[in-house]
Amino acid sequence: MKQKLLVVFTLFLIYSVSGQNKFQNKKPNIIYILADDLGIGDLSVYNEKSKIHTPHLDQLADDGMRFTDAHTSSSVCTPTRYGILTGRYNWRTPLKQFVTWGTSPMLIKDDRFTVADLLQQNGYKTANIGKWHLGLNWDLKDTSKELEHYSSVKDKYPMEQLDYTKPLKKGALDLGFDYSYLLAASLNMPPFVYVENDKVVMQPTGISEQKRKSNKYAYWIKGPISNDFKHEEVLPVFVDKTVSYIKENAKDDKPYFIYLPLPAPHNPILPTAPWKGKSKINPYADFVLMIDDLMGQIFKAVKESGEEDNTIVIFTSDNGCAANANYGVLKAKGHNPSYIYSGNKGSYLEGGHRVPFIVKWPEKIKPNTISDATICTTDFMATTADIVNYNLKDNEAEDSYSMLPLLLQEKGYEREATIHHSKEGVFAIRKGDWKLIVSANKGLNAMGRPLKKLNDLPEIILYNLKTDVKEQINLAEKHPEKVTELKQLLIKQINDGRSTPGKLQKNDAIDFPWVQAAFAIK
Repeated sequence: MKQKLLVVFTLFLIYSVSGQNKFQNKKPNIIYILADDLGIGDLSVYNEKSKIHTPHLDQLADDGMRFTDAHTSSSVCTPTRYGILTGRYNWRTPLKQFVTWGTSPMLIKDDRFTVADLLQQNGYKTANIGKWHLGLNWDLKDTSKELEHYSSVKDKYPMEQLDYTKPLKKGALDLGFDYSYLLAASLNMPPFVYVENDKVVMQPTGISEQKRKSNKYAYWIKGPISNDFKHEEVLPVFVDKTVSYIKENAKDDKPYFIYLPLPAPHNPILPTAPWKGKSKINPYADFVLMIDDLMGQIFKAVKESGEEDNTIVIFTSDNGCAANANYGVLKAKGHNPSYIYSGNKGSYLEGGHRVPFIVKWPEKIKPNTISDATICTTDFMATTADIVNYNLKDNEAEDSYSMLPLLLQEKGYEREATIHHSKEGVFAIRKGDWKLIVSANKGLNAMGRPLKKLNDLPEIILYNLKTDVKEQINLAEKHPEKVTELKQLLIKQINDGRSTPGKLQKNDAIDFPWVQAAFAIK
């Protein structure tokens, strides 16, 4: 009897130890949360004068690492998303300005390796939940209207031609995601339907429109809508889906990756009870409070999963705060979404692309640490590659640098410069304290037409952010050597098809009209 008990006990110990080792050796879960139009000054941990208190996101920063000089590769939605998922600047593609629409075809090409591909091929379950805004290839009633990939801002499927009864021809599942529950574009862009994996969840049966004159904070373009789609419920629906996914995959022997691009606080600004009116400022401030509370639900789910120590949670934004948040009211109440920076969403100025960026990873990152390194959201892909020991090929993540040394507080982060891009397609390049803006009058509007030239705007603008963080003093004439240095570096990184070391890559940025104008400037 004693021998039998000894055998059983020994087997139990072996099973327990092997089970522990299995989870100890498990690669970290990764949750990437991307807010939509959230300013760096909207988080109280970043803004000592903030009138919006964000306790859950502040706690995330206290528990992990907060970056003070983090940037998106563009100051609008779609291009930033492209950079996050591919580790490549968007202007190397046909997307030269503005964004895609709800009926635009896929921007990411079939042969483009994504961070989801990378993680899927390295043993991860991968999920995309939220606002997609990178184009989808819808099935059409008239196949002669089909488009293979996005090639210009004018590329859109006719809304009336979308066949919602058939699966998508191309979507998130074709880019490395095992599971997807998405909204095609921004919450103000039709069609207003949920797409789960490659199928529309409920067929649209009505038409919805909310005009700006009826609510300056909440308006959207007229378009098809399904009965299960309520604009004010979309954000909570995505958060609930994320919480469920975390619970379902807790303690699984495979790690998971969740890409959660929120549809908020982008217009339509729709805070619901109990957050409506809670800020006593305006609906935008209420919406930020709502986001913070919902993020708390996700963080709670991670904690309760039992895998908090080995779960990386990243929180950032796709660009700065949008003007329709009603800056006038916010500033009158003492709150500035851009904090101490000039500009907002769409701008090449800091307020357009400098964003909150917080990373929590209890197993590796010391709590309450701050990094002043200049990073870019394109760096996510190289960082994940470093985490899973994957060697990126020359045609993968060409503008991505691993942030792992920064997270571990080690040497080795190698980003030399960061190229910024405005809504209109105007370039800026940042290296150290210096920032050069070229051909500021050469951008295009959303319809692809030249912008109206501003007579008081010079063709070359040079700022020293160390002494002039508000970007008010143009030093181009005083420092021509710095202008030359940054201009040559910009041209090189455009021509090379990459900013990281490696073989030169083909890209179509060289034929970009105002790139040529920038090259011509002495």
